[in-house]
Amino acid sequence: NFSQVTEFILIGLSDKKELQVLYFTFFFLAYTMVLLGNLLIIVTVRSDPQLSSPMYFLLCHLSFIDICCTSVISPRLLVDLLFQRKSIAFEACVAQLFFLHFVGASEMFLLTAMAYDRYAAICKPLHYTALMSRQVCWVLVSACWVGGFLHSIVQTLLTIQLPFCGPNKIDNYFCDVPPVIRLACTDIYVTEWLMASNSGLISLLCFLVLVTSYTFILVTIRVRFTEGHWKALSTCGSHMLIVTLFFVPCIFIYLWPFSASPSDKHICVIYTVICPVMNPLIYTLRNNEVKASMWKLWKNCR
Repeated sequence: NFSQVTEFILIGLSDKKELQVLYFTFFFLAYTMVLLGNLLIIVTVRSDPQLSSPMYFLLCHLSFIDICCTSVISPRLLVDLLFQRKSIAFEACVAQLFFLHFVGASEMFLLTAMAYDRYAAICKPLHYTALMSRQVCWVLVSACWVGGFLHSIVQTLLTIQLPFCGPNKIDNYFCDVPPVIRLACTDIYVTEWLMASNSGLISLLCFLVLVTSYTFILVTIRVRFTEGHWKALSTCGSHMLIVTLFFVPCIFIYLWPFSASPSDKHICVIYTVICPVMNPLIYTLRNNEVKASMWKLWKNCR
């Protein structure tokens, strides 16, 4: 694409040494919690036959995606916080952009699949076994990964076809589509619209589907409220909290890529770091079955 830029400079969250030390501590602890928490969920679900329902099957895949998503950004970020010059090669930047959108879009689709699972369990309990068989679960998970790949490859191709020949400073702590394409030496108006229709609309449509499914769930619970439905409502409430924290920043960032804001990179922290940290906390501390399985796993390991 006739690009003359061989590397980009990541400006990061701050150039103050004191804040960099604080950020390093925060992101290191967050990354450690993501790895340990999600690995614990995966091991617990895999080791306990009682956690074989579709909900836990999807939760296990969500934990794996969270590990992948935060591993695309956090290790590089932690290294950059230790050095003043935060440079990244052009090829490495494109690779980070690709894998970030690959796992990020896959997580969006998986959260939508998890909402469908809760809808089927609560609104269609008599048909739940047929609607969410193991074959259907594998089809849903496979579709999430394929959809994430297709989304990411489109974003990557739209980015690498642009010429980069001038500025190379990215006002962020990782390579993402909006800040990268603003450095292109050409008019990016059409590209920005294509980016918005890809990332932005996917985020918005998935979020609307999720809100719609939870609306049906709330209506169903209101009509026939039982103790079992209260448990389901608690699970859906936790799920909706994660969904809101994940989708709203994505919609804000990707649906309006035309107007850059200095706060964009701080908003990115919500869905790249905070959400992966909260997933294992919410799905374990608010779930008695998972906590009981973890306790049993701990006693067996002693």
